[in-house]
Amino acid sequence: MSAPRLRPPTPPGRALVALVAIALGLALGACSGGQRAGGTASGSGSGGGTTSGAPASSDMPTTSGAPASSAAPSTSATTRQPARYVFPVQPISSCNVRYGHFHHDYPATDIFSKKGCRFVAPTDGVVTEVSRTDRWDPATDLGAVRGGRSVAMLGDDGVRYYGSHLLRVDDGVGPGTRVRAGQLLGLIDNSGDARFTATHLHFGISWPTRDGVWWVRRGMIYPWPYLDSWRAGGSRSPAAAVQAALAEAGRRVPPCTSGC
Repeated sequence: MSAPRLRPPTPPGRALVALVAIALGLALGACSGGQRAGGTASGSGSGGGTTSGAPASSDMPTTSGAPASSAAPSTSATTRQPARYVFPVQPISSCNVRYGHFHHDYPATDIFSKKGCRFVAPTDGVVTEVSRTDRWDPATDLGAVRGGRSVAMLGDDGVRYYGSHLLRVDDGVGPGTRVRAGQLLGLIDNSGDARFTATHLHFGISWPTRDGVWWVRRGMIYPWPYLDSWRAGGSRSPAAAVQAALAEAGRRVPPCTSGC
């Protein structure tokens, strides 16, 4: 009896080739699908849209978003306007105004005028001190009250202006009141130690101090050169002269040396 014939085994190479072919087919299908998806995204971007919803340009500053002019303030915002000055007694024409180029004991100017003429702010500024009551007594002659009724103001130019011997102080004027050049401060008379003299406004120019330093407030430079300018319609400022006088004094509150 002869032995049964066996079928020879399938060569392993054919099965391996079939598996590789199947794997390649799957891989190629996946790649072609990915390319189609990528093409869609790219087409959307070229149309002006974005895939993220936030444009890439928003992450980077642009020239139009921060104008160069914002880095430097404009000239109009930083340039200080020149001060405007007005002669402190008004109206000049009908008040018979006159004054000299000298003053007793210390620098100031007595501006003689008719009773009731207006004492006005010589420039823009803020009222600092007001005296509405005449407390001067010739028996004691205290320097702090010699001016009688008075108003002091600090101009926007940094200079203090002082007028005294008033008939009355305007009701709308008090410490802290903002005033403009030419605004009424009071009416002129001869209160204080001017009681026995002709009606006039004592006008003083000085640097600012704390309240009550009357020997500085009454005057530290001669006002007449500036009064001459203002009367003629000019705008000569005493600010530089006041600063020079302060530097010469060496302190903001020097000791009283005259009429103390």
